[in-house]
Amino acid sequence: MGLTSLLHHPLTAGLDLDDPRTTARRRAIVRDKSFLAAIYREWYASLANAIPDGREPVLEVGSGAGFLAECVPHVITSDVLVVPGVATVLDAGRLPFRRGSLRGIVMTNVFHHLPDAAQFLREAGRVVRDGGVLAMLEPWNTAWSRVVYRRLHHEPFDPDAREWQLGAGGALSRANSALPWIVFERDRARLRSEFPMWRLEPIRTTMPFRYLASGGVSMRALSPGWTFGLWTAAERALQPWMDRLGLFAQIVLTRVGSASARG
Repeated sequence: MGLTSLLHHPLTAGLDLDDPRTTARRRAIVRDKSFLAAIYREWYASLANAIPDGREPVLEVGSGAGFLAECVPHVITSDVLVVPGVATVLDAGRLPFRRGSLRGIVMTNVFHHLPDAAQFLREAGRVVRDGGVLAMLEPWNTAWSRVVYRRLHHEPFDPDAREWQLGAGGALSRANSALPWIVFERDRARLRSEFPMWRLEPIRTTMPFRYLASGGVSMRALSPGWTFGLWTAAERALQPWMDRLGLFAQIVLTRVGSASARG
């Protein structure tokens, strides 16, 4: 039995990743693990700061096990699966909203599961108004993260993948944790050329150790909740090296008008 098997959280042991019960149980895990819940609250606060003011609603894609709706008012929660507590079931490649009707789309660890990233970016560009945002927290490709994602994580991590599409698989089991880095860093020239409606803001890499210490949604906690502040202080001290150490990145794109795009 390997180390990851020994550390696997008992609530989801034996369940298929694409089984809606897995998502429901992961929601209970997030609530139960105070360390992990604190990470989610930090992520949500950061995403909330990226959303512009306005009356238009905000869509969360892949609400799943999270609780963003408790931190950002008037969020439309959604998922690709029927999950208790989620308002809408939708396909991220065919968003059921009018042109320019949203002031933002947010997601947490979802983009790297999208079967066709280009199609999603087109759809998001259609439904988000000028000045609105697409904001996400996603896995990132750094020297440290390559070790972690390849050796300690169950999802594929392939920074050499040539396409922005994922292969066959289930809604949650199909993934490439390197996809956000591919689209928003390696292939940035293609992003600018094909999607001029999106202006990519500076990317912020973050959190080299805390998510590991929490055990995430699939593993047992490796550190008690009271150590969260100590880990946070340690990561702040490592900020100058975050571009080599970060496991995640906050990625924000702003929807610009046609005149701004041409400029």
